[in-house]
This record gives sequence, C-alpha cells and structure tokens, in this order.
Amino acid sequence: MSVQVSQDFHQVVKERHSVRYYDPSVKMTIAELEEILHEATLAPSSSNLQPWRFLVIEDQALKEKLLPIAFNQKQVVDASAVIAVFGDLKWYERGEQIYSASVDAGYMTEEVKQQFVGTAENVYRNMDEARKKSIVHIDGGLVSMQLMLSARARGYDTVPMGGFDGVKFKEAFNVPEHYENIMLIAIGKAAQPGRPTVRLPLDQIVSWNEL
Repeated sequence: MSVQVSQDFHQVVKERHSVRYYDPSVKMTIAELEEILHEATLAPSSSNLQPWRFLVIEDQALKEKLLPIAFNQKQVVDASAVIAVFGDLKWYERGEQIYSASVDAGYMTEEVKQQFVGTAENVYRNMDEARKKSIVHIDGGLVSMQLMLSARARGYDTVPMGGFDGVKFKEAFNVPEHYENIMLIAIGKAAQPGRPTVRLPLDQIVSWNEL
C-alpha cells in the first residue's frame, strides 16, 4: 500500500493521535519501515552518540508471541509492526565509529574528534547507572516521538506503549542485558481514528522567566 507523504508539519502534529485499532490487512513494506526509522534517527542525542536501538517485530507469529507479554493489547497483533525501542547502556562505545565518520564527512576535525572520543570514554563510561539510564531514556523519547511523526507524515498511525512486562519481553526476544527498555510502538493503518484528547491550557503549564 502506498501512502502520500505530507509536507505540512502543522497538519502532521495536529493529526497524530494514539491509535489502538488497526487494519490487519495493511502490511507495511520493509522499505517504508526503514524510511521511517531513518528519519527517526535524525533526532538529537547526547553528544550525538545515538544510544537508541530498535527491534522491528513484523512477523505475525512473533506478534502473537508478544501479545500476552503486552497484556493482550490487540494493536500488537493487528498493527503492521511493533517497534521495540531500547537504550544501549554501552552507547558510548560507538564514539570512535560515529566521530570518525564525522571527520570523513568534513563535519569535525581530527582534534575535535579526539576530544569527543575522550568524553565518551572517560565521562559517559564512568557515570553511575542511574545517570546512564536517564540519558538513554531522554534520547529514546526523542527518537520515538520523531518516529511517530514520521509515520504520521506518511499516512500511518502509531501508539506508544509502556504497558508490557519488560522482564518477560527481554527473555522472550533475547534482548541483551545492557539494553534498557524504552517503549513499544505499534505502527500501521488505523481501523478506527484515535480518540480526541484535550490539553491543559498554556497558562497552567508555562511560566515566563521565573516559576
């Protein structure tokens, strides 16, 4: 199924809703999912170290396996795919690879690269676990939101899911121990529109210059 990519950011933001009912007959292609994931990974991350990792579950038998782990939420089996988003708690080990590519692309000098690699190796590596988890959760949230907007721009729908048994999920899908669960994202074509929601007015959530 081909969908039209929307170029109106404001429309995309306003039309994105959490959709829980999907058309099981719609199967997204690997190419479509890869395009969405590529756009998602343009999101910012701490020191551009990109700690996000993804498991795309589009095989129907594996979605059925996931269903009870996700507390029998039907979107798991009806959506085209479920994307598991993780944060790699050893993300800093990719520093040399990422910054060398930046030098090759002309985005930084070798001297700046060495400074960044030093930060990755000496600062991030030695952080306490709580701080590491905080970083990958922040960056994982950024990439997840960008993924959902990219999907909406292509006419697809999503719902972020925190309701699943993280321990059983890791066991069932052989997730590395150093991968932190961030969320599951069901993605596909809505069978029913997402429920309209309201937002708090700005004067209740925004302060200017002081709290």
